[in-house]
Amino acid sequence: MIIPIRCFSCGKPIAHLYEKYLELIKKESPKKALEDLGIERYCCRAMFLTHVELIDTVAKFKKA
Repeated sequence: MIIPIRCFSCGKPIAHLYEKYLELIKKESPKKALEDLGIERYCCRAMFLTHVELIDTVAKFKKA
């Protein structure tokens, strides 16, 4: 849904980098964007690369 505040595995704060990441991948490859942001750990990289933004889809449904 929303990018987690911290990496699930190592606990490093990552959410503050997500908007910058989205801007960078429009211009260059995801690998280069992650390197530019200083995200080196595999667990943190996986958080960015596997994240799917579903908040707009879920927001369409009402709570019963």
